Amino acid sequence: MSRVLIIGAGGVGRVVVHKCAQLPEVFSDICLASRTRSKCDQIAGELKRPIRTAAVDADRVPEVTALIRDFKPDVLINVALPYQDLTLMDACLETGVDYVDTANYEPTDTAKFEYKWQWAYQDRFRQAGLMALLGSGFDPGVTNVYCAYAQKHLFDEIEFVDILDCNGGDHGYPFATNFNPEINIREVTARGRFWEAGEWKETDPLSVHQDFDFPGVGERRAYLMYHEELESLCRNLRGLKRIRFWMTFGESYLTHLRVLENVGMTRIDPVEYEGHQVIPLQFLKKLLPDPASLGPRTKGKTSIGCLLEGVKDGQRKRVFIFNVCDHQECFKETGAQAVSYTTGVPAMIGAKQVVTGAWKQAGVFNMEQLDPDPFMADLNRYGLPWEVQER
Repeated sequence: MSRVLIIGAGGVGRVVVHKCAQLPEVFSDICLASRTRSKCDQIAGELKRPIRTAAVDADRVPEVTALIRDFKPDVLINVALPYQDLTLMDACLETGVDYVDTANYEPTDTAKFEYKWQWAYQDRFRQAGLMALLGSGFDPGVTNVYCAYAQKHLFDEIEFVDILDCNGGDHGYPFATNFNPEINIREVTARGRFWEAGEWKETDPLSVHQDFDFPGVGERRAYLMYHEELESLCRNLRGLKRIRFWMTFGESYLTHLRVLENVGMTRIDPVEYEGHQVIPLQFLKKLLPDPASLGPRTKGKTSIGCLLEGVKDGQRKRVFIFNVCDHQECFKETGAQAVSYTTGVPAMIGAKQVVTGAWKQAGVFNMEQLDPDPFMADLNRYGLPWEVQER
């Protein structure tokens, strides 16, 4: 029995609350908080059990610590913005609460996300006897655990990893993002980056692609990008020679993105307009559909997995570990589409591992550093069943 504080009431937060509410034997008390309390109240009204809601500014440590001291959670699940990771980690340290998030920190003024800021908390969390579990979403998150499972059970050495993410869904809009538009566009327009032969290599944004046959979706074109799980996995997989990340995009999305980038709407530096400082990307975010509203419109499936190649008992081996998730089935269960579902379910599962003691350790951890077996079992149990294909 544990008390959980969930900060963030977007599409992912909705899924986390629904899934935690389904497990009263694990999460006995739930508090959902965000800057806009009405969003929390709307989600709370969808549940079959009562939860508490609150308004909190996740950028302000005193507000978060006051809420923590009042509610007294055992774990905080951060599904707010990546900009707020460090604030929430500070609040957890000050109040003695374990921490879980789904995406690593990035500063607001630079489109550069990396783990160095959160890894710097290692000594403080260890000395406090607290756990910080980083990146407990799907990618990062489940993909890290897939690699850990493969390393434990399927390979003696993993030499090559390609993480492949396909959203084969259709929401009917000419241009919309399936998660926070600001974070999505910053990520997509960044330079590609992958790790090979002990060093990082860079590519122009979306300049490298391959076609891949995704189970449940079919053949799609995937583009090489940088994604944060590469940074920790290249440290923690035995015998690794190369690791890359690929994501699919429809032609309509890419065309709109190129136009918006060409006219300056994806800029993250302030621009003066009629005496006001405006950040173009934040203004664009206000014009685009709210990702939380896409659930009832989105049809099709996501297909995400890890293609791993290496050696087992002296023989070469190549496998694809993956999940296929249906947008409409996710909406029926939680009121959110599959992109939110595939991030929110692992956030709940990660928190469950922490509060039940399956993963409870002091310090800051990436997912692949922990025993994959209980997490993999819970993926099958709570809505994200996985398969292993020989390739």
